[in-house]
Amino acid sequence: MNTKNMQPESLMMSYGYKPELSEGAVKVPIFNTSTFVFKTAEEGKAQFELAYGLRNKNEGEELGLIYSRINNPNLEILENRLGLWDKADDCAVFESGMSAISTVLLEFLKPGDLLLYSSPTYGGTDHFIHHFLPTIGVEGVGFDAHDSKEAIIELVNKTGKQDRLKLVYLETPANPTNDIIDIKMCSEVATHFSTDEHKTYVAVDNTYMGPLWSHPLQIGADMVLYSATKYIGGHSDLIAGAVSGHAEAMQRVKILRTFLGTMASPNTCWLMLRSLETLKIRMDQQTKNAQEVAKFLDSHPHVEKVFYLGLLKEGTPEYAVYKKQYTAPGAMISFTIKGGEHEAFAFLNKLELMKLAVSLGSTESLAQHPAAMTHIDVDPESRKKMGITDNLVRLSIGVENIDDLVSDISQALD
Repeated sequence: MNTKNMQPESLMMSYGYKPELSEGAVKVPIFNTSTFVFKTAEEGKAQFELAYGLRNKNEGEELGLIYSRINNPNLEILENRLGLWDKADDCAVFESGMSAISTVLLEFLKPGDLLLYSSPTYGGTDHFIHHFLPTIGVEGVGFDAHDSKEAIIELVNKTGKQDRLKLVYLETPANPTNDIIDIKMCSEVATHFSTDEHKTYVAVDNTYMGPLWSHPLQIGADMVLYSATKYIGGHSDLIAGAVSGHAEAMQRVKILRTFLGTMASPNTCWLMLRSLETLKIRMDQQTKNAQEVAKFLDSHPHVEKVFYLGLLKEGTPEYAVYKKQYTAPGAMISFTIKGGEHEAFAFLNKLELMKLAVSLGSTESLAQHPAAMTHIDVDPESRKKMGITDNLVRLSIGVENIDDLVSDISQALD
């Protein structure tokens, strides 16, 4: 069968798996084994040379199974399928979103280097940038969605480390404000600072849009990162992360992952393979529901402002970037309630169908208070500047009946 022109959702049940190698099982079994048998000692040597990056693959050569810290059938099949969504050369799956993020930051940044990052970012990423990277001599400089290309270049130049800019790290849409960053523009910034001696890479955290609604590799990114716990896992029953990207960058990511030992387990990979089969169906319903919820909130007297891509006004710069980068407005909504923390907490405490919990992208709808929860570790002054106020509430919309969702939100607001 020629699968070249098929859509990813058609291949999530079969791609990369040969049933005849597993007793004809229609679904991929769980390969709970730590090690794999070599046919010869020569084969073992050749495979270790590849795994440790000591040589390049020969034409038509693939890395064989060695040891489950390096590769495993569940891990490989999952990576092959997940990479289809982003049209990536390769993909690496991790035991958490933060392990994916930290591996990329550690691989592409060394003491004395400069990191350019968009703000705001997820609270865990913010902590790593501001509290860990400085301890190894890496400086970070942040910009926001309103900064122009020229302003960003000037920010970098002012550091005096423009020749040490090694990575541009974006989170778009931003968690939790839904600010969107122009990926193509940031790719141009990276090109501006790249030299013959070093390339400045672009990494995009695409967690908010999942692998369905945005494809950063197609518009200038070198790597795209996910907390796969979210839409990819989609059922709030696993923790995982993923990085997809171009071959040269991914080789570096995978080699460091081997020595950090942060790959996902066979059981986690099996659960994610299950989840990929319904990824498009789930996400289509989630964005459909979110658009209705956003409309309701936008007209409610107790709501001050709604932050949702589907409400961006035509003719604005933000709308132009949205149409260029995204195929749907997503399922993440933030809004400010009239009042402060007291009113926000009162609303959250009255929800019945929606659950008060962090995380996002799962089948159930969740609500949380970023300033007091996911972003509590962010400097208060920085939080305020980012728009993460005491009256900001974040919603992750699930697959429930839309009338029931709106009814629950309505009664909680009332």
